[in-house]
Amino acid sequence: MTSSKSLLLLVFLAFSAESIAADTFPQPPELQVDVDFWTDVFTRYGNDEGVLHDNRNLAVVYDRLPIPEKTSSRERQRRAEERRKELQATLRTLAKGKRDQLTAEEARVLALWPAGVSNETLAAAVGQIRYQQGLKDRFREGLQRSGRWRDHVNREFAALNLPIEIAALPHVESSYNPDARSNVGASGIWQFTRSTGQRFMRIDHVIDERNDPFMATRAAAQLMAYNYSLTGNWPMAITAYNHGLGGVRRAMSQYGDTAYVDILRKYNGRTFGFASRNFYVAFLAAKEVDQNVEKYFPGLRAESPIPYAVASLPSYVSASGLAAALGTTPLKLRQHNPALQATVWQESKYLPKGYELRFPADSLQRPLSEVLDSLPSSAVFSKQLPDMFHKVVRGDTLSQIAETYGTRVSTLVALNNLSSSGKIRAGQQLRLPAAGPAPAVETVAAAPTPEPAAEIPETPVAAEIPATPAEPEPEVVEMQPGAMAGDAAVVATGATQTSLLSDPSDYSVAADNTIEVQPLETLGHYGDWLEIKTQRLRDLNRLTFGTPVEVGQRIRLDLNAVDAKRFEERRIAYHTALQDSFFREHVITGVIEHTINAGESVWILALRKYEVPIWLFRQYNPGVDVQKVHPGTKVQIPLLSDVERD
Repeated sequence: MTSSKSLLLLVFLAFSAESIAADTFPQPPELQVDVDFWTDVFTRYGNDEGVLHDNRNLAVVYDRLPIPEKTSSRERQRRAEERRKELQATLRTLAKGKRDQLTAEEARVLALWPAGVSNETLAAAVGQIRYQQGLKDRFREGLQRSGRWRDHVNREFAALNLPIEIAALPHVESSYNPDARSNVGASGIWQFTRSTGQRFMRIDHVIDERNDPFMATRAAAQLMAYNYSLTGNWPMAITAYNHGLGGVRRAMSQYGDTAYVDILRKYNGRTFGFASRNFYVAFLAAKEVDQNVEKYFPGLRAESPIPYAVASLPSYVSASGLAAALGTTPLKLRQHNPALQATVWQESKYLPKGYELRFPADSLQRPLSEVLDSLPSSAVFSKQLPDMFHKVVRGDTLSQIAETYGTRVSTLVALNNLSSSGKIRAGQQLRLPAAGPAPAVETVAAAPTPEPAAEIPETPVAAEIPATPAEPEPEVVEMQPGAMAGDAAVVATGATQTSLLSDPSDYSVAADNTIEVQPLETLGHYGDWLEIKTQRLRDLNRLTFGTPVEVGQRIRLDLNAVDAKRFEERRIAYHTALQDSFFREHVITGVIEHTINAGESVWILALRKYEVPIWLFRQYNPGVDVQKVHPGTKVQIPLLSDVERD
């Protein structure tokens, strides 16, 4: 009797755990076909093949194409496009109403669609054919790699009371590859973009914590907690990791906070493309595989975590000197400390003072802290090496580079003989003030090129085939990983969207040509972005001269000279520059809750007591009216610390 009761209890507990997981990560029946599609991509289709499918109805998979993984992207696209055109021709014939005397191919394609499919649906399908590369082999490798950090991921998420199932997300983002880099600048297993990552981590030319799975996991947990605090549910919090909080909040306001199916099926935000629509269902598929490894990959064994010794550097240290003291090579030292940038290993910079060094404990003869305390004087330095050169990477601007190194744009222009336009290109080597003026005749030798980082392969939504000019063009997706995130996973956003993924503010122009005023904006800004006189905006909004606009106020725009898209791009670029500048000097380390007392002002509370700019306060409290806040209101305050620069 007792054993029977125990068995029933175990069954009940298992059922309860499953129910809790289902409530946390709901999977409406309408989305099952999407989850099944991605499960097949992760476990059925190998890396040497791909499928052509409808990008709206994932149940429709037209063909399975054998294309070796090492095939060039141009050749892969050529082969897929050739087959795609054949399918388009078949669909056009069917869309004209042909249902009798079908060829074998016409009958096969028609049978993929529900009975009674309309001509209109088939006509639309002509422009919806997409190629997806298989990821079975890559997913298997990711499952094996994940063992190195899985315990750490679980601990970090549990520490913030977050569901540990989110540990499946890096399978979508990067296949748990710490060397993953995307073509939009996302990096590491969590595929943080620079703008999002620098909110929680140090990212510069000496240290990039995005590339360290331990450091990046803590930041990912903070970001996920932040997303959830603003969305209130995990489907939208995870979607925001890829698409951005601003867009997700607009979708929620349009369809409802938990209208997951409507949002993923119907929301037509300007940057809400295939990647964003599929990010949550791809996560559900990855979670299913991650939790049932034996079912999908029988016999697979995850790698074991490396037992590390960790100690803080008491001073600046050269890479070669440190490697010699540890009896290893700089290359092996680099493998265990991926946050350190190429400048350190090229020895144009020292390992910075205070850096937490990791080294395998079983490779040490004595405690790591003792080794560091007894480094030879030839390896230890009191100051960091001055910056001599900067290698331009994608996304860099002269103004950002100047601010990073504490100099002026005009100085960089003069030192590098740049044109008046100040244009720079990725890979270009810029001379910095410490290097002095360039000689009259000189070829600047570039620093040794480090081993190339792994380019993020085409995962969940990376292999979009451009439509032919006559057809509707499908959205172009960029890899982030996780796109979100990111973020290899997918980010179906353009450059303006990915720059502000963690900003919940609404920078869009509404259908009635109005906008909501955000902090640090003035009528002068709007006039500049619209290329009109400020007085025109005053007249349009019946504002007297000298009357300032208030945060939260709605302003009507004149879009005759500049369209809404261009206005939004300029507006987002302005806020991106402000936020990037702020987060080059500060990092978010946590969040506390504050209850508003009688007589307290949000402005004084944020700026004086907690030293948090209003725009950042508002990002953590988007529902709070900063002009009128009532006693008893609970607000979230981000805690900031200064970023140490070397």
